[in-house]
Amino acid sequence: MANLIIVCGPQAVGKMTVAESLRDKIKYRLMTNHDSIEISDKIFGFGTPAQREFNAAFREKAFELAIKHHEDLIFTYVCAFEMPEEREYLTGLERLFCSNGGDFYFVELYAELETRLERNETPHRMEMKPSKRNVQWSRNDLLRSVENHRLNTKEGEVWFRNHIKIDNTRLTPEEVADLIIERFKLIGHEK
Repeated sequence: MANLIIVCGPQAVGKMTVAESLRDKIKYRLMTNHDSIEISDKIFGFGTPAQREFNAAFREKAFELAIKHHEDLIFTYVCAFEMPEEREYLTGLERLFCSNGGDFYFVELYAELETRLERNETPHRMEMKPSKRNVQWSRNDLLRSVENHRLNTKEGEVWFRNHIKIDNTRLTPEEVADLIIERFKLIGHEK
């Protein structure tokens, strides 16, 4: 069996750094949303039909292999909560992991826009996400997403049994990881 932890939230909210801290504390495997985005972008170009298809196939295969080889996994994700297909995708992942004996945890992060705009330009983000190195494009994309999508749940809205929403505007990634571990009573692995 394998567990899946989704770390979800808008661009530059801190998903990757929280997921990295969580990985280091509990020794789960980590696949960020940009792992598949960057490789599919490099091969096919961003936003092309081939890039989108390869991105989806990459993720699907990673989930399949995590279950097959009993590898607990953390995955970062940006969700447009107003789109029904997003809920279908996430509940599909919940079903997939739970039907194979694992657990599914949904961590939703949110932070003030000003904080996210600052985080959008951090050196670690630039290092790990080549597609974000065009800072002006990345900033505009972030602001467009805020205008066009609902990137967090509404007050009191809960999508999953194991769903936690954390304002990480003023928290370190380590503090957020500790909150997640405590809330879900996660136990680390020795690897």
